[in-house]
Amino acid sequence: MYILGISAYYHDSAACLIKDGEIIAAAQEERFTRKKHDHNFPKEAVNFCLNFAGIKSSQIDYVAFYDKPFLKFERLLETYLTYAPVGISSFIKAIPLWINQKLWMKEIIKKELNYEGIVLFPEHHESHAASAFFASPYKEAAFLTIDGVGEWTTTSFGTGVDNKINILADIKYPHSIGLLYSAFTYYTGFKVNSGEYKVMGLAPYGEPKYVDLIMNELIDLKDDGSFKMNMKYFNYNAGLTMTNNNFHKLFGGEPRKPESKLTQREMDLARSVQDVTEEVMLRMAKHIKKETGMKYLSLAGGVALNCVANGKILRENIFDDIWIQPAAGDAGGALGAALYVWYQYLDNERTADNKNDFQKGSYLGPEFNNTEIEDYLKQNKIEYKKVDDEELVNITADLLAEEKVLGWFQGRMEFGPRALGARSIIGDARSSKMQSVMNLKIKFRESFRPFAPSILEEKISEYFEIDRPSPYMLLVADVKKERQKLMTEEQKKLFGIDKLNILRSDIPAITHIDYSARIQSVSKETNPLYHKMISKFDEKYGSAVIVNTSFNVRGEPIVCEPEHAYRCFMRTDMDYLIMGNYIIDKTKQTPLKEDIDWRKEFELD
Repeated sequence: MYILGISAYYHDSAACLIKDGEIIAAAQEERFTRKKHDHNFPKEAVNFCLNFAGIKSSQIDYVAFYDKPFLKFERLLETYLTYAPVGISSFIKAIPLWINQKLWMKEIIKKELNYEGIVLFPEHHESHAASAFFASPYKEAAFLTIDGVGEWTTTSFGTGVDNKINILADIKYPHSIGLLYSAFTYYTGFKVNSGEYKVMGLAPYGEPKYVDLIMNELIDLKDDGSFKMNMKYFNYNAGLTMTNNNFHKLFGGEPRKPESKLTQREMDLARSVQDVTEEVMLRMAKHIKKETGMKYLSLAGGVALNCVANGKILRENIFDDIWIQPAAGDAGGALGAALYVWYQYLDNERTADNKNDFQKGSYLGPEFNNTEIEDYLKQNKIEYKKVDDEELVNITADLLAEEKVLGWFQGRMEFGPRALGARSIIGDARSSKMQSVMNLKIKFRESFRPFAPSILEEKISEYFEIDRPSPYMLLVADVKKERQKLMTEEQKKLFGIDKLNILRSDIPAITHIDYSARIQSVSKETNPLYHKMISKFDEKYGSAVIVNTSFNVRGEPIVCEPEHAYRCFMRTDMDYLIMGNYIIDKTKQTPLKEDIDWRKEFELD
């Protein structure tokens, strides 16, 4: 039996295919179309899933869409009527799209897929809950789903037992911690629905100066984690912006203009909303434990990508363990919708062991074998060297030790927003210059942005204050005390971005300014070649940690195909591209003929 899950028409459209309950393929549409956060119907992602399985759309048994369009439309109409005549411009912009397209989702799906079968519509947070629990390793667990908004729900919790989930309580729109965080994303000059992780990365540079103001004016937070927001300060209900003049007066000025210089104020705002978000999630987690008595917690929804808050929940020991859906945002709704149909709707048996999840390391996307890679290289007259696996890991380890920056393109592409050693840019974590080189010359992005480490799973506790794997880069923990370098009294007095270039540990390229790191542990089972390469680097150079960032430049999706990888490699100051068993040396390449100057395109202040 095949079940196709689809998410579309908000942001991060995606498709997922399940065969007899097994997740066999999943991908975001942006990876194929090269439009970041592509929200259109995921034609290309669906085609990939069907081609991977070797089936036609007529062989699909069920299609599951990740929310209920009519319920979402009801919320939009009710909101616009409540605030009328305010919001008329937003209404005029939104409603025709709904009348002409989004309300006819069943017809769109059948037409796009040439499909005559059954189409089912779980609620948005049911899809999130299903992705959180059914993909987790747990036989039974509590779940927490938390995002901007689905149809009406913005937050929910409940329990999963065997093959059933049960939502016990929720918080309804317009009260949303996701939208509160997005309001500060907008106010600090970043793009909503994509820049929230920048706010999280900026937070350690700031002081929590505005926490009391947020708690007193913007949000009424209860002990159980439930809350109401003071809508006097927000514009997202009916307007085209997140915040309004009341918000701007409260925080002393207009929103920062995108790409303008970051000041201490933005850093303090980022730290404050991050601290508030962590407090909300901690209170929720404690309440969920009290209400359900479950040993484990699984999380999904866009806010579950806040790895700093996840790390705090883990360290508080509220639950024995937590598991976060790697594609926690809307893309993962496609996966959740498909799993919901298999377990909840069709009542199929689920066999979990409390140890191994069902996500397969989230390596669920396209793969290109050596023949396909070599064909591409030959067709485009690209000079390369072919090596076997043993030589590959040896050469890679040596190049890392020489402080070279490498594109690493291997195996099946990751599903979710994080690169996990299949479509990665890698470097030596011991290098004091690697962080700035990667940000400014490779990624063309803001200098304050931290990088994540990939570490051998079996050595995670030798480097970080954590006692369990973190396979999906969704937990933050501190670098071990014995690896940290203490700051001088003068350095402690520094503020903001001045803190950036201080050496904080013996793995400085992945140590954030608060001594933390967003960790990916690498398993021999789910990514054997990546594990083998890092093991070789450890064997030869005494470090089980490397820098891992996504294989893309600012403003572009992560690469999917060999062509994407080569073009990204050539547009940046990467030194080598390692694609399958082929090593491509930048010094031996002919520069690309470009219509635009990519370096100017991504120039930063």
